Amino acid sequence: MELVGWFFLNIIRRYKMVPIETLAIFFAASVTLALVPGPDNIFVLTQSALLGRKAGLLVTIGLCTGLLVHTAAVSLGVAVIFQTSTIAFNTLKIVGAMYLLYLAWQAFGAGAAKLNKTGKTSMDWRKLYSRGIIMNITNPKVAIFFLAFLPQFADPSRGSLTIQMLIFGGLFIIATLLIFGSIAWSAGFLGEWLKGSVKSQKIMNRIAGTVFIGLALKLAISEH
Repeated sequence: MELVGWFFLNIIRRYKMVPIETLAIFFAASVTLALVPGPDNIFVLTQSALLGRKAGLLVTIGLCTGLLVHTAAVSLGVAVIFQTSTIAFNTLKIVGAMYLLYLAWQAFGAGAAKLNKTGKTSMDWRKLYSRGIIMNITNPKVAIFFLAFLPQFADPSRGSLTIQMLIFGGLFIIATLLIFGSIAWSAGFLGEWLKGSVKSQKIMNRIAGTVFIGLALKLAISEH
């Protein structure tokens, strides 16, 4: 987290493209957007509640890795394809919805969480991390949101738009890490309580499955 912040601060200092006031407004807007209930932060909350804080944080890092892909896509102009091509948009949308339905199927079929010798939930960190990435990059609405949101703060007269897009994308990722990380940590308290109750775990799995189905339907019916 500190390394990411240091990296982008050095870019800002070196190129001096974006006024501090603009960066402050953009960061405040990013924090506000991250706080608004949506598929990603609900996803983090359910995973953290079911599997613990570490799981939620790993999913958060995966989601932010997906945001890196979207930032690069916007910076290079690739995201325009999803805005202008109905086929590309619908294809990615269907893939994302199918993946969410797969997660719902897993949640409905899951029993109580298995505990290892230390009493912690056993879950492959790679699956959690990749789950966050797939959840994010298969949502074309994120790419289009970035395409609409980031350029509003860029100024062609201040130099390379690509570098400016990377700066804004980096700040958005930092804001997302802060907010989603806080959500994961807070939901972890619920997860600790769930570990002591097999019945509660099963109920939470059913709730998570229902949430995933809801998110899949919302993605499936979304339009440009």
